[in-house]
Amino acid sequence: MRQIPMIIDCHGHYTTAPRQHEGWRNEQIEAHKAGKPPPPRPRMTDDEIRETIVGGQLKVQRERGTDLTIFSPRAAGMGHHLGDASTSEAWASACNEVIHRVCTLFPKNFIGVAMLPQSARVSPKNCLPEIDRCVNEYGFVGINLNPDPSGGHRQDPSLSDRYWYPIYEKMVEHDIPAMVHVSAACNPAYHTTGSHYLNGDTVGFNQLMTSSVFKDFPTIKFIIPHGGGAVPYHWGRFRGLAQDAKLGLLTDLVLKNIFFDTCVYHLPGQQLLAKVIPIDNILFASEMIGAVRGIDPETGHHYDDTKRYIDQLPLSAEDKAKIFDGNARRVYGRLSRIIEKQSATAEVSVASLWHREEEP
Repeated sequence: MRQIPMIIDCHGHYTTAPRQHEGWRNEQIEAHKAGKPPPPRPRMTDDEIRETIVGGQLKVQRERGTDLTIFSPRAAGMGHHLGDASTSEAWASACNEVIHRVCTLFPKNFIGVAMLPQSARVSPKNCLPEIDRCVNEYGFVGINLNPDPSGGHRQDPSLSDRYWYPIYEKMVEHDIPAMVHVSAACNPAYHTTGSHYLNGDTVGFNQLMTSSVFKDFPTIKFIIPHGGGAVPYHWGRFRGLAQDAKLGLLTDLVLKNIFFDTCVYHLPGQQLLAKVIPIDNILFASEMIGAVRGIDPETGHHYDDTKRYIDQLPLSAEDKAKIFDGNARRVYGRLSRIIEKQSATAEVSVASLWHREEEP
């Protein structure tokens, strides 16, 4: 029997986490500045976590008709420029644990992606144990890779550098992609979501495009979020740069390894993305509840209700199924297995609940 396509949102962040979670982060950084040990992690009940999701991301999922969100910690909250390697390790561990708890409470609706314990000028080898833990223990299907842990000061090497190869090797080992996603900007020249995010997307693409990463790791996969930053709009520029550098055709150079999400918040932008980038390289995403939460006065709908834009594109049902479902399963190599596993877990949990309710 042919599988009915799902609506899979590949880009969601836990922006509604319980207050004590973010509160602990502030206390941790203040303790670090004062040279004191960090406070113990706060207690968060399942009911507290459940409440933030039911009234937040799950509510929006149901309103907009999406089935599953690939879910990770709040991007701006990663804060890799704060503290040091030890604070980043503890914070990443805490954030990923909370994501795992969300996915355990709502196994049919959320599947995890890991935040990495990155710090500026600290070897990415520092991240490898957390990747292993999140994949092997939590069943996560990808990672968010920050190409600029300094928060806008560019203190680490280019993504083309072998400096990053330990992470790339781990990605290939586990068959997981990386979303190239910066965190908050601490450089006052950049607005975090208005320029720093889009800079990170565009710079990350350009660094990978001009590298030997795809020759060294032929099966590796990266998602460039926010519609690819400036890349689709300037596709001709990048084609020309690749040609001038004697790198070959851009399509041959990058499209087996680089993919773009649909976090573009107006219909003309989605139309451009679908016209320039092959359908096989586009993954549905909204980043709800995220950077742009308001209602567009021109449409009367939320800017980040990106499914509405995809629905309006003049594409075949087959192509839309690729954007909504098939491409995500192909790029996130572990996704289909985890969907089946978590769905089975959810059914067992429901059956167990019914059994307990029927007992005298």
